[in-house]
Amino acid sequence: MQLFYEPHFDSSSQLIQVNPVESRHMSKVLRKNIGDKVFITNGSGLLAEGVLKSNHPKKCEIEVLKMEEKEASKHHLHIAIAPTKTNDRLEWFLEKATEIGIQEITPLLCEHSERRTIKPERYEKVLQAAMKQSLTPFIPKLNPLISFSEFITSEPAGPKSEGGFDAVKCIAHCEDEPKESLSKVVGDYNLILIGPEGDFSKAEIELALSNGFKAVSLSDSRLRTETAGIVACHTVHLIQSL
Repeated sequence: MQLFYEPHFDSSSQLIQVNPVESRHMSKVLRKNIGDKVFITNGSGLLAEGVLKSNHPKKCEIEVLKMEEKEASKHHLHIAIAPTKTNDRLEWFLEKATEIGIQEITPLLCEHSERRTIKPERYEKVLQAAMKQSLTPFIPKLNPLISFSEFITSEPAGPKSEGGFDAVKCIAHCEDEPKESLSKVVGDYNLILIGPEGDFSKAEIELALSNGFKAVSLSDSRLRTETAGIVACHTVHLIQSL
């Protein structure tokens, strides 16, 4: 099975017009022919099975044969992570976190951040590719870059998610202070802060703790930023699946 992505269709759609990027991939790269069976998602849970009615490289058209709405996860994982100095390492995190099953990602600008700008369009492409590769009809939400202090005190980091789950808010840092294992505090809705290469500053840690975040440990060893993000993602996914 090969999965394509077109965000602009809904459960009532009978003919899906595919965006130019996916159309070119479908017709020129994969050489799909009229009449071929294809699968396509809108990234929000809809999975359509259909046949190719037009294989124009700028606007393929798919006649829908079957539409299925997949149930969203009952859990929610939101990781706020400082972009790494090397862009490839953050893209690796985005790819693998999507494959594991993360729901939301926020790039976080910290005091010790070495990368202070991001390329959201590029990151969206990474998320889309990972979603298609892993055959899931859900694409993670990518939020804009935000400063640490603004994020901590903003509504998205509040006590409840949009779905009404009780939030478990955690900060993973490297300071030699008392911390709980992340695996012991996982809940239905989890918000986890992952710092930059130079770790969070003491002031940032204190701000998070004073705003209801728990200090957590991810490993006995010191982890790179992107590795810490994946360990957090996998730990939450594993505990929630038990």
